[in-house]
Amino acid sequence: MRVVFLGGLGEIGRNCACIEVDGRILVLDCGIMFPEPDMPGVDLVLPDFSYLHENAERVDGVVLTHGHEDHTGGLAFLLRDLSVPIYGSELTIGLARNRIEEAGLLDRTQLIAVADGERRRIGPCDVEFIPVTHSVPNAFALAFHTPQGVILHSGDFKLDLQPVDGRRTDLARIGAIAEEQGIRLLLSDSTNAEEPGYTASESTVGIVLRRVFLSKPDKRIIVACFASHVHRVQQIIDAAVASGRKVATLGRSMGKNVELAMKLGILHVPDNTLVDISTIDKLADGKICVISTGSQGEPMSALSLMATGDNKRLSIERDDVVIISAHPIPGNEWSVGRVIDELYRRGADVIHSGAEAVHVSGHARQGELQTLISVAKPDCFIPVHGEYRHMVHHARLATGMGVAVDQVLLCEDGDTVRLDAAGIHRDGEVPAGYLYVDGTVGDVSHGVLRDRRVLAEEGVVMVVATVDLHEHKLSGMPQITTRGWVHAPEAEGLLEEASQLVADALNKAMVDGAHDVEVLSRHARKALGKFVGDKTRRRPMIVPVIMVV
Repeated sequence: MRVVFLGGLGEIGRNCACIEVDGRILVLDCGIMFPEPDMPGVDLVLPDFSYLHENAERVDGVVLTHGHEDHTGGLAFLLRDLSVPIYGSELTIGLARNRIEEAGLLDRTQLIAVADGERRRIGPCDVEFIPVTHSVPNAFALAFHTPQGVILHSGDFKLDLQPVDGRRTDLARIGAIAEEQGIRLLLSDSTNAEEPGYTASESTVGIVLRRVFLSKPDKRIIVACFASHVHRVQQIIDAAVASGRKVATLGRSMGKNVELAMKLGILHVPDNTLVDISTIDKLADGKICVISTGSQGEPMSALSLMATGDNKRLSIERDDVVIISAHPIPGNEWSVGRVIDELYRRGADVIHSGAEAVHVSGHARQGELQTLISVAKPDCFIPVHGEYRHMVHHARLATGMGVAVDQVLLCEDGDTVRLDAAGIHRDGEVPAGYLYVDGTVGDVSHGVLRDRRVLAEEGVVMVVATVDLHEHKLSGMPQITTRGWVHAPEAEGLLEEASQLVADALNKAMVDGAHDVEVLSRHARKALGKFVGDKTRRRPMIVPVIMVV
């Protein structure tokens, strides 16, 4: 059997891998990544699906560990070219359904809900869905029963002994598999592998939230968190009810997820607690709690629009209390900081994870990772889900727990690993680059992204020249327009010199016999580019426009 990694190794997000048994393929998660600062204009980053497209006839299905976007957000893009069934917990399937339905692709798949502990035959592989605790309910570790033994993928997990819903990570089942069959290969979440100790229980957040709510009896409270974090939403609602408040949701995904979780019996809300956001003006400030999206500072999210005064449903007022019950995903720190600053400018009091324990991680720390390794006792080990340094620390934990050094592999996106009687071996590479999504346009090319970086960093200089090809001369002096290179009113002399230089270059080119627009464009670009570089030591984008009369 083989494991093919398409994303999620050396990065936070884009989690996607393939489990191959007897030539058949099971896709393990299909997530997105949020764009990094050097990806201007990009909305989402996807795995490269080339390998799956080329082997579409061998794909038997997609199995999901849990419902977070970094594990499910790419499904709507994958289903454009692939028609396969999708397996996951009832909540995970419900969350995935929303995105797939929005894309109009429900007819491309069969959504199959599985229960805790269920074992399904999918192609040549038996897949067992083992309960684990994470920051979204009903998450799974996946045990793949294959001819080469059991391959266990931890999913995103923590060992929470006091989870909000009482559903703990099933270490007993993992230990039973280890004792009865043995675990050949463990793939384990590395997100917090640098952090010593144990991750705090989710239930500790509820205690802090109740204290904060009770300490602000006359203030309106707005809490931002991930829409998928149903356990956090439950604790916010519990704190609101305990302090005599009604609850309204703000943000489409928050409303839809609350409705779904209530329908599935995962979220428990007392009667007459939920009110429509349009009615909160009729309530006293101390009687309302709003649960909002936007905890990551996303530009068009409900909280960001509140911070800028552009949210049509709710305006921040002086003395409002805003609780950001989340920690910034790496890369989002600046966006979250900007939102906090704007909220303070509007007179709000902001409580975030840097000031109060209003958030805990959903990922295991070193003590929990070591516990899983000690229970699973794997023959082979590959750290997954994390930046490269996280995986290095996790690999060291594994060898420290007794896994043979030559049976621990550090992999990256695109790597393929083969498991046979002798252990694990590297087995080549597949395409695994970034697929950029800009709005409704998929596959923004590296060239487009490079051009955007140049525009952002160096600016653009455009020259428009009108030529008479019959007379082989210019019809007037070239006009130069610039954005982000120099401020035109303050650089008239420089622009005039540049215009004359381009005119000389074009006249010489026409005298030498050039009459093709493309050839003249190259001469104009070369002359202007050299002038700009020599004068300012900068390399803006040069855009020549040759008009023929």
